[in-house]
Amino acid sequence: MATYVIGDIHGCWRTLRRLLGRIAIDPEQDHLWLTGDLVNRGPASLAVLRWAHGTAAAMGERFVTVLGNHDVHLLALDAGVARPKDGDTLEAILDAPDRPELLGWLRQRPLLHRRGETVLVHAGLLPEWTVAAAERRARRLEQALQQQGASRLLRRKPRRRRDALPRLRQALYAFTALRTLRRDGAPCRFSGPPGEAPAGCLPWFEHPERRSVGQRVVFGHWAALGFHRSAGILGLDSGCVWGQRLTAIRLEDGAVFQEATADKLG
Repeated sequence: MATYVIGDIHGCWRTLRRLLGRIAIDPEQDHLWLTGDLVNRGPASLAVLRWAHGTAAAMGERFVTVLGNHDVHLLALDAGVARPKDGDTLEAILDAPDRPELLGWLRQRPLLHRRGETVLVHAGLLPEWTVAAAERRARRLEQALQQQGASRLLRRKPRRRRDALPRLRQALYAFTALRTLRRDGAPCRFSGPPGEAPAGCLPWFEHPERRSVGQRVVFGHWAALGFHRSAGILGLDSGCVWGQRLTAIRLEDGAVFQEATADKLG
């Protein structure tokens, strides 16, 4: 039995198929985890989402994908509380006859997955969170996203000046969009390479007071960081949708598998 984790796919279906052929997962025994952002920006988001939905049905609990910011954006479009952005490639999903089934399944994906000393998230963890605290916040947030009032949480700009969901919004940002922050814990909202970050901004995993140290955290989201491996940290977004590579890692021995982008990108 092995556990493979694949970084952000972003609708790069041809590249994903080639990578899966290279790592040769045993569907009867192995585990497969995805760092989120299954969809958007790439040319075949519907194919990737259908594959993930079918693979989850076949592999059961051995298949895990966490929600990424582009997955959340798709859910917000589905709920009617967001507008398409430049570069979106989500029309095929929104027009698909199986849209309700696919998005109903996507809405139930976790924001954090934990097994033993390993934690899987899409983006990051706030420095004040222990892993146990982050897990509790993820469960509360997942429950909120599955309730009838989820559109309030998915709406990027609250309609009312007094937002009743600040803590949940903060958690959603951390799990799906965090890259860099200041020493006081405030997000910098910088997406470039760490070496080009504004003064005072540092990667979330380098914060000196990070309380999740001691666990192995696996994440994606930060294409400009690229494949990154340091003590207790694995960053797997290697920019497939930007013409670079799709990366997988086998957790048991750290073996890395990479496939150059094979999809036609706009």
